[in-house]
Amino acid sequence: MLTDLPAGQKPIGLKWIYKIKRDAKDQITKHKAPLVAKGYIQQQGVVYEEVFAPVARLETIILVLALLAQNSWPVHHLDVKTAFLHGDLNEEVFVEHPEGFERKGQEHKVYKLIKALYGLNQAPRAWNIKLDGVMKEHKFKRCKLEQAVYVKHT
Repeated sequence: MLTDLPAGQKPIGLKWIYKIKRDAKDQITKHKAPLVAKGYIQQQGVVYEEVFAPVARLETIILVLALLAQNSWPVHHLDVKTAFLHGDLNEEVFVEHPEGFERKGQEHKVYKLIKALYGLNQAPRAWNIKLDGVMKEHKFKRCKLEQAVYVKHT
């Protein structure tokens, strides 16, 4: 939704990133054009507070895979291609019109983001908070020593 920019706020620019995906035979399989925020202009303490999001260490991944193999447990893999787009923002973030989506007569207005966008400094943390909530709803518990690992006993 377009809105007026509040006093003291600075809108973040947006950029289309054009990519061509190819297969092993160098044939084009997909044209991609994600919209990303120019988050490098954001200032910590002004636009956002924290950006930390846990990442599993390689040693932890190797250990978990070894336990799975030793016990013949099934492995499930999940890749959320639009992960960052599901994170809810706690801060007010305003962005300029994306190229190709300008509205005549409303060029002075900006978009207020509700969800995170790739390129925002707070996007990884917003996604992690969302994921943590969903995991806890399904009775998983976060490991105290490895914050990126969840366990569920059934």
